[in-house]
Amino acid sequence: MLYQKTTRSMIALFAMLVAVSSAVQAESAAPKLANVTILATGGTIAGTGASSTTTVGYTAATVGVQNLIKAVPELSKVANVTGEQVFQIASENMSNEHWLTLAKRVNVLLAQNNVDGVVITHGTDTLEETAYFLNLVVKSRKPVVLVGAMRPSTALSADGPINLYNSVMLAASPEAVGKGVLVAMNDQIQSARDVTKVNTSTLDSFRTPELGLLGYIQGSKPFFYRQSVRKHTTETEFDIGALTSLPQVDIVYGYANMNPVAVDAFMAAGAKGIIHAGVGDGSLAGKVVPSLKAARAKGAIIVRASRVGQGILARNGEANDDQLDFVAADTLNAQKARILLMLALTKTNSTKEIQRMFYTY
Repeated sequence: MLYQKTTRSMIALFAMLVAVSSAVQAESAAPKLANVTILATGGTIAGTGASSTTTVGYTAATVGVQNLIKAVPELSKVANVTGEQVFQIASENMSNEHWLTLAKRVNVLLAQNNVDGVVITHGTDTLEETAYFLNLVVKSRKPVVLVGAMRPSTALSADGPINLYNSVMLAASPEAVGKGVLVAMNDQIQSARDVTKVNTSTLDSFRTPELGLLGYIQGSKPFFYRQSVRKHTTETEFDIGALTSLPQVDIVYGYANMNPVAVDAFMAAGAKGIIHAGVGDGSLAGKVVPSLKAARAKGAIIVRASRVGQGILARNGEANDDQLDFVAADTLNAQKARILLMLALTKTNSTKEIQRMFYTY
């Protein structure tokens, strides 16, 4: 009898040890999830409409970050996710001060060992600008992914949830390390430097028409096919750690029968730089040239860009930039040229140095 009890006890103990061993093995075999922080800023991805068919005329920035996370429970399968509500605004209200606050928070988070990547939910109107600003000032190789939506969260076939899932997965992936700031929308991976919004409302509004997207997201995996060779993040010379403001830089748009009123007004308002989004290859209308020359003589930096949106802005092409002491925007559109010039002006007033920066970043 004693033998039987002892035998049963030993069998039970053995079974328990086997179970414990199996659990330990299963735990060790399971992949360790990355830690991703979502920084929410508002936008359409956090918007709500009057009905499920409301895709225009909705209210942006009404849903908080915790509810965004709860709406996509699948996030827990790709990362350990936490969220912070940094702002709650429509992105047309994004300001230089917002950018500095956001960038500083991103740098603080990425310096922590328990944060592997950051996702930023953002309105689409200025998403490309925020992405490029961060691409120049984030000081980490860890992934930073911006994401938005073209339809509010209440709409039929809202694109926000899948975009958010893909962005978190991308921020958690080793493949995204060192690629610079990324934009993940519509199952595509785009470079912060080159991507732009090309449509007012369709789901494929974010594209890089000529230089091309970086890759795709399919089956919960990123597939990269190229990367931007322009310097970014840890490779840049810009440090916003001590900055509380950025120099005033404004954009003047070129058109037929253009006049110098905008240039003169911006200079009177204290502009330190002007981006001239000229027609064609950045052509300068004869009526505007005297005001641009006067602005340069007062110390303002003039950057020639193009309203076309694609192609290289040729230095000394449609204007003698050497003689005028102007800067050529290279392939940057006007809104991104403004960002680079603002940051450049925190380092130098030399047009030669600023031109170097435009060819570097």
